[in-house]
Amino acid sequence: MRFTEIKCIDDMHRLIKELGFLPFFKNRVEGFSVEENIAPELWFGDNADGPWEWKGPLIRRGDIVYGKFISNRAMFVSLDKFPEFANIRRDGYDFDALFDDGKAPVKDKNLFDIVWKNGSIMTRALKEAGNYKKDGNKGFDGIINRLQMQTYICIADFEMAKTKDGREYGWGIARYSTPEYLYGENIMSEAYKHEADESREIILSQLKTILPDVKEAKLRAIIR
Repeated sequence: MRFTEIKCIDDMHRLIKELGFLPFFKNRVEGFSVEENIAPELWFGDNADGPWEWKGPLIRRGDIVYGKFISNRAMFVSLDKFPEFANIRRDGYDFDALFDDGKAPVKDKNLFDIVWKNGSIMTRALKEAGNYKKDGNKGFDGIINRLQMQTYICIADFEMAKTKDGREYGWGIARYSTPEYLYGENIMSEAYKHEADESREIILSQLKTILPDVKEAKLRAIIR
């Protein structure tokens, strides 16, 4: 299965908006990824501009949410589908309620609070604020991935490291935020009126529409 050949950032944006969900990498559902729909020359090609560079600009358009939302790997979710999707992953809880009910560890709470209080924060600054460095706290990657899978944290942008004279180099570095900060505090208000099972059926219906030949068990695995 293949949806369309992505040749530019606008193609990629249209496909994400059309489908509602699009993983970045290959996964259990064949053909359901940027990797499998991108023009081959753009996937790790010699071009200076391609899907790796488009992630930040796509997020900045303001109608797509991005984070490690599928098997601890990256996925785009259109903003109109995100609240119901997040309600499933959060099981109806905002983070403070989740913690108060003993369903989130203290380390997760500490890292989440740093992101929340800063609005958005670069990876290095987040690690420093949480004391995730040599001889400090351990397990940063596991915690930040878990918070993304639960949809409490998302990626706000990617920013390049710079030399002392201002030249950019290397890969883009993630800036973390919360969906509430990026897209408005009321983003979840309507979705929280639904039980998580109601939201699950709404999203499952969308996935059945875009992936009609995929077994329901695989579709449920995407959203659970």
